[in-house]
Amino acid sequence: MLIGIMSDSHDNMNAIKKAVDFFNEKKVDIVLHAGDIVSPFTAQEFEKLKMKFAGVFGNNDGDKPYLLERFKNIGEIKQDFFELDLGGKKVVVMHQPKFIDELLMSKKYDVIVYGHTHKIDVRKNTSVVINPGECGGWLTGRSTVAILDTKKLTPEIIDLS
Repeated sequence: MLIGIMSDSHDNMNAIKKAVDFFNEKKVDIVLHAGDIVSPFTAQEFEKLKMKFAGVFGNNDGDKPYLLERFKNIGEIKQDFFELDLGGKKVVVMHQPKFIDELLMSKKYDVIVYGHTHKIDVRKNTSVVINPGECGGWLTGRSTVAILDTKKLTPEIIDLS
């Protein structure tokens, strides 16, 4: 199974379009968003995804009820964390990098996805830890996403800038 991973898109419609086009081109099976979508109008680009979508809210997501409404036909967004079984792997998605050390020690998840810091973080420990960096590119000037094959568990960071 091929997973697309993004975070911190922060209303950058151009960057979101590039990410959606990339994920569609790669034919990923699902896109995970680790928070800070921000505004409901971004659904205009996300609805062009040709695969499943799952995400979590971040600290900058504004009108959460309307975000849920706009994304109801795109995919599911949960409050703090999202647990999924993807390609036989246990995956957790969250925004803030809270409790990562504890999650690693628990050995409960094969993949831990987070965002918030806008910094790329790829580690392989007892679990694979992935922060794809910021899709929006506002802070670093780089628009990045990741893809992960659940068979290989080797994340690849993609620069869309």
